Amino acid sequence: QVTSSQGVAVCSLSTSSPHEHPEHGRLVYKGNLAKTVLGVRFFSYSTSIFNLFMMPYIMLQSGIGVESLLIQGAFYGVIGFFTFVTPVTLHVLTKGYVIRLYYKEEKDTYTAITYNAILAEKATVFHQKDVKIPDITKMFTTFYAKTKSMLVNPTLFPNPQDYNHLMGYDKDPLFKFEELKEADERK
Repeated sequence: QVTSSQGVAVCSLSTSSPHEHPEHGRLVYKGNLAKTVLGVRFFSYSTSIFNLFMMPYIMLQSGIGVESLLIQGAFYGVIGFFTFVTPVTLHVLTKGYVIRLYYKEEKDTYTAITYNAILAEKATVFHQKDVKIPDITKMFTTFYAKTKSMLVNPTLFPNPQDYNHLMGYDKDPLFKFEELKEADERK
C-alpha cells in the first residue's frame, strides 16, 4: 500500500515486476518510437477514411463531374493514389518496428510485439536460432526472425548482453570461424 501525494491510499495487486510478462517472459527491449509509429499510422488511416467520405461531396460541389472523362480519371487517380498508397506504404515501412521484446530464458525464445495492419499489437514468437542477420545492412531491418524483418535500436537495450544474445554475438568465436570456413568450402 502506497500513499499518493493527495493522501489517498493506493493498493497495487501486481505480482510480477513491471519488466516481466508472465506469458512472454522478461522485457529486454522497449522501442522509443512506438507511440510515434502508432500516431503517424493512425493519422494516415484517419485522413484516408475522411478523404473517402468527403470525395462525393467535393465532386458535387466542384462541378468536376461536368468535365471530360479524361480529367475525371486523372483527378480520381491522384486522389485514389494518395488515399490508398500512403497508408499501405507506412504499413510496409513500419510493420517490423519492434515495440517491445521479451525473452523467456528457460526456452531461449523471444516474443516481439509489433503493430499489424489494423494497429493492433501482434506477437511474434521465435527462437534465437531463427535470428538471421542480413549480409548487407538494410533500411528498416536489423535482423530477420524466421522470415519476418524486425527493426530494433541496439542502444535501447538496457542490458547489452541481451542484444548480443539476440544477435548471436555471444557464441564462441571459434564456432563462427568454423561456420565461415565450411561456407567457403561449399562455394
